[in-house]
Order: sequence, then C-alpha cells, then structure tokens
Amino acid sequence: MKRIIVIGATGSIGTQTLDVLHRHKDRFTLTGMSAHTNESSLLQTAANATKSGNPIPLCLSGAVPSDDRIQYFGTDGLDRLIRETEADIVVNAAAGAAGLEPSIAALESGKDLALANKESIVMAGRIVLDLAKGNGRRVLPVDSEHAAIFSMVERFGKNNIKEVLLTASGGAFRDLPIESLSKVSLADALSHPTWSMGAKITVDSASMANKGLEVIEAARLFGLASREIKVVIHPESRVHSFIRTRDGSLYAQVSKPDMRLPILTALAWPQMLDEDVADLDPAFFPMSFRPVDYGRYPLLTLAYDALDSGEGATVAYNAANEVAVEAFMDGRLRFIDLERILAPTLEKAWPVMLADITEVIEVDKAARIVAARKVQEIE
Repeated sequence: MKRIIVIGATGSIGTQTLDVLHRHKDRFTLTGMSAHTNESSLLQTAANATKSGNPIPLCLSGAVPSDDRIQYFGTDGLDRLIRETEADIVVNAAAGAAGLEPSIAALESGKDLALANKESIVMAGRIVLDLAKGNGRRVLPVDSEHAAIFSMVERFGKNNIKEVLLTASGGAFRDLPIESLSKVSLADALSHPTWSMGAKITVDSASMANKGLEVIEAARLFGLASREIKVVIHPESRVHSFIRTRDGSLYAQVSKPDMRLPILTALAWPQMLDEDVADLDPAFFPMSFRPVDYGRYPLLTLAYDALDSGEGATVAYNAANEVAVEAFMDGRLRFIDLERILAPTLEKAWPVMLADITEVIEVDKAARIVAARKVQEIE
C-alpha cells in the first residue's frame, strides 16, 4: 500500500489524482493534502476522500485558515506538511514557480516525487534531479507527454533513443488566421479544443508557451539536446508523445486524453495496474498530424532559445511568461503582447548555470522585475 500526499488537491490534477486513489484504494492511501486558498473546497475534498478513515493533515498554503481542521498554513506550513507526514510519494500539482519548494521538500524528506509541476524542472531541473539521485528517490513525470516518454525510455533504454516528438493540440487559436490574434479575448483563449485544464495553463496552450516549457522539461528530465526534441501538431490529443529509436523506428504512446492515466503511471511505477479510463479503439478515433507554424507560436521558438542559452534563461522564460499571462488575464495586455514581454526579458544576460536553489529564486525574482517593467511600458 503506497502512501500519497497530494499538493494542489482541489485543482484539476489534484482532483483527478484523488479519483485515481479512489479507483485503486487497495493499492494507495491518502495521507495528506493541500490547497492554495480554497479552504471550503479543501475541507469538502478531504471529507469525501476520507469517509471511511481517520482525518488526514491538511494545509492551506496561500491563506490563514478559519477552520482548525486545517493544521498547516502558508509556505512554511506546506513545507512542514510534506516533511512531517509519512508518505511514499508526493504528487506535486501546485501551479507555477511556487511548486519548486514543495518538490525540494519532498525529495529532501525521502519521498518520491510525482511531478505535475513542470516549473520545478524548467527552473531547477539539474538541481532537482541531483537531489533525487543523492537521496535515492525518483522524479516521476505526470505531464501526459513526459509520462509517455518516461514509459518508453524505461522500455527501450535512453541509449537507444535518437529523438523525441512532443505532440501539441495547438490550443484555442490553431486554426484562427494569424492576423486575427490581435483581437482575441481571454474567453477565446480559454476555449481549449481538447483538454479541461486550469486557466493559466489553457492560455499557455493557446500561445504554446506550455509546449515550450515541456520542451525544456523533456531536455532536463531525459538528458536531451534541443535538436533532439521536436514538436508536432496533433489536434486530437490521442498520441501523447513519440520516440524515434536509433534504427529510425517511431514508437508512440496512444490513449484517450485522460490525465488519470499518466497519474496512475507515476503512482504505480514500476508496476502497471489494470485500468480502462483511457482505452482507445483506433478504428473509431482518427488521428492527424501537421507541422508547427512557428510564426503563429513565437513563444515556442523563444523556449528553444532559452534552452540553448542555459539554466538562468529557462528560469527567466518561465518567470516572464507567468508575469505576461497574469497581465493578459487581468486585461492589461493583448494576447499578441505576450511575446513583447518574453523576448526582451530573455535578451538579458542570465547565468548559464545556477549554483543552488537560492540562485534560482534570485534569477526568478530578477526576471519578474524585468518582465513587469515591460508590461508597464505596454499598458
């Protein structure tokens, strides 16, 4: 029986993780969870998840709770929850750069990390992976693309893989004329054609910044150069990634777009459990592919540039994107202005390598200041 802590339990990945735990309650048990500010949802989620058991420790990481059933609060409280609660795996579904410190806490406290927070790897991939190795723990990716690559790497071996191909839905604007992008609204950007996700990641899908983050994540997780990572548009989101082996063969992981499958893959590793939530019959589900139009997705090009520039640049890429998306969601920027924030931020001279988490956080803060100034210039 594996013991699981869920960080970000009330969000999309968190709630689907809890469903996986419920579907496989003979294999997993929930031992703790957190939410950011949604106290009532956290309490209700906890009540639903622990109907037949004892109360579990809870944390509200972004606010002071009013209910004494929540024992931990704030970022320090989240750190304590992770370190003080007995568990085998921490599922980190926190949003954005705030997810880095929970990843560190999980690994330092001797727990495996099921990682849905791609920013942890984008910002500090080498540091996080070295920490995992030093503590004898594993980082198990939960992103559908990286979970697919992980499964295929485990089967074929890293030395037999020539390149990987990440699939992308293309987001809400994949078929919109480029000249119309100057007029799109937030509501338009949030109309994702395939997945149901949180607002920020849905905007990132529309701009392909999310795929850019995934390119960086793939490079760090699997030790790949930028030229070994390709992106292909796949509107149906049924192939979650390809690998090309040394002999030129192409292999894919194919399923319905259901995040419960990569979650289960991470939690069950190295075993494979019976499940049917993402079963797909190819006779009834057509699949199509087309190349990326990089003129439509400049933020994806910038991600490759950041990856080639070094660790500081990828931290700056993520920071500037978070600042820009927040401004877009607040109505202070147009969708096409996102590039006007990221590109000049990345022109700064960021460190090629980062010594430790303290330096990662310093670069993150510095990049946010640069990006915020660019937002003010455009407003």
